Amino acid sequence: MNERELLTNGLAQILPQVCPQVVDKFLDFSALLLEKNKVMNLTAVTEPSEVISRHFLDCAMVAPHMISGEKVVDVGTGAGFPGLPLAILCPETEFILLDALHKRVVFLQEAIAALGLDNVTAVHARAEEYAKTHRATFDKAVSRAVANLRVLSELTLPLVRTGGAFLAMKAEGCADEVADAQTAIDILGGSPAMIHRYMVPVSGIARALVEIRKLRETPEKYPRRFARIRAAPLGGK
Repeated sequence: MNERELLTNGLAQILPQVCPQVVDKFLDFSALLLEKNKVMNLTAVTEPSEVISRHFLDCAMVAPHMISGEKVVDVGTGAGFPGLPLAILCPETEFILLDALHKRVVFLQEAIAALGLDNVTAVHARAEEYAKTHRATFDKAVSRAVANLRVLSELTLPLVRTGGAFLAMKAEGCADEVADAQTAIDILGGSPAMIHRYMVPVSGIARALVEIRKLRETPEKYPRRFARIRAAPLGGK
């Protein structure tokens, strides 16, 4: 099975209909990613088929949670995951890809232009600084970053409006991490976290999507400076 067939078959298990132009954009993004990866560290995955099975199809599992007309921020996007695949799949949703490393943002800006996407913007900023001017302006925040959920929640929930949600992509065995983060989530105005477990098509990898609804405004003192967040995560004993 070639990459086009792999991607088409995988996406068909997630979404009701995917046009060939969407598949083309994914394949073009894969080529751009792997070419740039030769000169900068964007991903440990270097085979085109694994980019599809481990990155693209995993990110695509979040697409059914996206709503047309919403504004979504991807915190700590790295090489563009999950925000850029979601932008390809959800053209009526607006995405901001947020990352603190300038050279990654430059790559993403180049990729966005090359793919002809007009619903996504890559921004070079730290989340805690970005929140100073974009507090409570997003319907949803998403993250596939590896940071602990207590840390991620403080970086993301201040950006989400009351009534919105934070969706964190995690490993399947994240229950203890989620339970440990609940005090911090409550302080930040979030709901009890819900864990949606799933299997990624093609790879069969077990993953989890942690959903946190924004119930109340986040207290103004959050987010703190990142050094403080990392040294003393909320909800610690």
